[in-house]
Order: sequence, then C-alpha cells, then structure tokens
Amino acid sequence: MVQVNPYLNFNGTTEAAFTFYQSIFGGAFVNVTRFKDTPAGDKLSATDREKIMHMALPIGQGTILMATDALEAMGHHVNPGNNFHLTVSPGSEAEADQLFRALSENGQVNLPLRKEFWGAYFGMLTDQFGIQWMVSYDPNLSA
Repeated sequence: MVQVNPYLNFNGTTEAAFTFYQSIFGGAFVNVTRFKDTPAGDKLSATDREKIMHMALPIGQGTILMATDALEAMGHHVNPGNNFHLTVSPGSEAEADQLFRALSENGQVNLPLRKEFWGAYFGMLTDQFGIQWMVSYDPNLSA
C-alpha cells in the first residue's frame, strides 16, 4: 500500500522548525542526518556540514513529517511553491518504477530513480501540474 508524507524544504532552519513542531505534536525524531554524515559532506563548508540533510518526525497515525535544509552550495534555492514535496512510499521497486513513470509523464525528472547511500531506491520529479514528488522505496522499512 502506498503511503504519502509531506517533505519540507527549509533555508537552514530545519532543526529549529522541527524542534517547534515536536513541541506541538510530541513524539521522538526517527531520523536526524546532518550533511557531514553524507558522502559529499567533506566538500561542504563547516557551517553547511552541520545543517540537516534529512529529519523525520511522526505526527499521527501513519504520517511522518520530513524535511531538509536546501543548501544553496548544492544548487538548491527555497522559494514559496518549491518548499515542499509529496513523498510516495511504495511497497516495491517495481511499484516505485510504475509510479515514477506515471507521475513524470509530461513533467520533469529532477533526479532519476536510483539506489541511494541510505539504502532507498529514490527519485524526484515535478509533475505536469508543477507539483514536486519524491518516490522512495526503502526495503529496510518494508515488512
């Protein structure tokens, strides 16, 4: 079964925003990864290395609020309208391929589906209506 979760982009304030959201929704962070913990971390400034690459906070039954600090050093620019993605988590690589193909039809592939260093089969696209999507199948999270 496909699950959809919001993914937010911040301009360096992910940690502050998520501390705020945690004070409202409660719960514990299920993931906090800094850019220094990524393969490209050593290529970033000391300030950018400490920023958040991925953060996740469950906020209710089956919904996980996720986010990143969109680094300008990596070519990302946060503007109203591009500060979020809808993340689709399919149950298999085949389903990820099918959803990615269908959603990207007449749209734009921003990052082709591929296996990433954190273990997921992951890709990003903007659909024909301008909505940004992430498709992420993580076999380590599937049961």
